[in-house]
Amino acid sequence: MKKVLLLGIFTITLVSCGNKLPVIAPTLVTEKLPHDSDDPAIWVNSKNPEESIVFGTDKDDVNGGIYAFDLDGKIIKDKSITGISYPNNVDVEYGFKLNDSTTTDILMFTEREKNQIRLYAIPDMKPLDNNGFKVFTDETNVEYKRPMGISLFKNPKTGNISAFVSRKSGPTEGYLYQYGLVSDSTGVHAKLLRKVGKFSGTKEIEAIAVDDELGFLYYSDEGVGVRKYYADPQMGNEEIALFGGEFFKDDIEGIAIAAYPNEKGYIIISNQQDHTFNFFKRSDNSFVKTLNLGTIETDGCDIVTTSLGKKFPNGLFVSMNDEKDFFFHAVDSLKLKL
Repeated sequence: MKKVLLLGIFTITLVSCGNKLPVIAPTLVTEKLPHDSDDPAIWVNSKNPEESIVFGTDKDDVNGGIYAFDLDGKIIKDKSITGISYPNNVDVEYGFKLNDSTTTDILMFTEREKNQIRLYAIPDMKPLDNNGFKVFTDETNVEYKRPMGISLFKNPKTGNISAFVSRKSGPTEGYLYQYGLVSDSTGVHAKLLRKVGKFSGTKEIEAIAVDDELGFLYYSDEGVGVRKYYADPQMGNEEIALFGGEFFKDDIEGIAIAAYPNEKGYIIISNQQDHTFNFFKRSDNSFVKTLNLGTIETDGCDIVTTSLGKKFPNGLFVSMNDEKDFFFHAVDSLKLKL
């Protein structure tokens, strides 16, 4: 069943896709991208939350991009990055130490066709990576070198920031590589810290998310479930849990972490072919509910639970829609119970 919705200048079609759940309409839908929308990341402007930015990947081999959107869903041209060889996933982190007196918020994304990850400062969007950090350099299999997912982790104990990177294909052990970001007098470098994470051998691993506060790494082993590890290498490489597989129709995809005080909140995961999202408790990863937010074939999603002003007073949930755009939902519309 389909329902047509008018949102300002946008006309969209919300699709129930046979899951029989009522559609929770988005607060707004972004402008369309040129090629193929995939993964979003929300950067909160601490000085002026209403000027926060949503970054979204646009996949193309030659002229892919990381597009910046304002909170009205409009593209911010001077904050967008184009000419990228197949950007896949994107993430942001706060307070990266460039030197003793300077810190910056950062954006990282994978550039699949160049076998590398990219690093930019936010909000001035200056590159910090000398044209990119190569990843999976010790692999001989070409497919094992092609990065897909990325998630950043800021260690609450040390303040150090690292990046977890997945790839298009990989081994059954050590599928993800964790790279520490280090700045010195010669620039910023990405240092391999460890290889971590099991892979079932079916489908692939793309979606990754890290709960900075609780120190957990989550990633979607698309054919079997969501795997959970410690994000801090000092805590070891043993798998903590594999959960949720029975609640998904087919591909288990994008992950967003709705964090609230006292370890409350949710792990939100895209049920791609069912066109819905499954919610699990942040505390024990038990299943809570499924919501239909109107998107089609969602690959990636992100959420913040702090106020971004009048339009999003209790936070923003962003999800990719397979029509070259992204849906913005006010967190209030998700009716989360704490």
